[in-house]
Amino acid sequence: MFDKGRLCLKIAGRDAGMKCVVVEKLEGKYVMVDGMTRRRKCNTLHLEPLDITMDIGDGTHESVLKAFNDAGYLVVAKKTKAKTTKPKAVRNVKEKPKPKIAKKTSEKKKPEAKVEEKKPVVNNEAKAPEHKKVQEPKTEKPAAKK
Repeated sequence: MFDKGRLCLKIAGRDAGMKCVVVEKLEGKYVMVDGMTRRRKCNTLHLEPLDITMDIGDGTHESVLKAFNDAGYLVVAKKTKAKTTKPKAVRNVKEKPKPKIAKKTSEKKKPEAKVEEKKPVVNNEAKAPEHKKVQEPKTEKPAAKK
């Protein structure tokens, strides 16, 4: 049913309602269509075949447009944009400063700073005296009177 040259009406998608012709049968239920629609792979469930078949020759886009014009269908040619090269964005990269190389003859060694260990200050006078435990003298209990 969907042989090469079969005129169809697209019933689904953004090209719905436009006429197209089957250019090539693909695997499964897919066909390549071209015409008033975009040239692309299309599911046969999205196509309604018409009774008309066209001779589209080798199936190029120009031969399909010629077949549509000969059949009386007006196909509007879409203008293609000329490819232009976009200028590449230039990144602002800061230059790294070059490392300074010290001359061997003018090298001077800096004396290392001496680090003294600080000892904790002990002030005996400021220290509070320690309290000693005072033991209470043992006292004997008076004997009980009889």
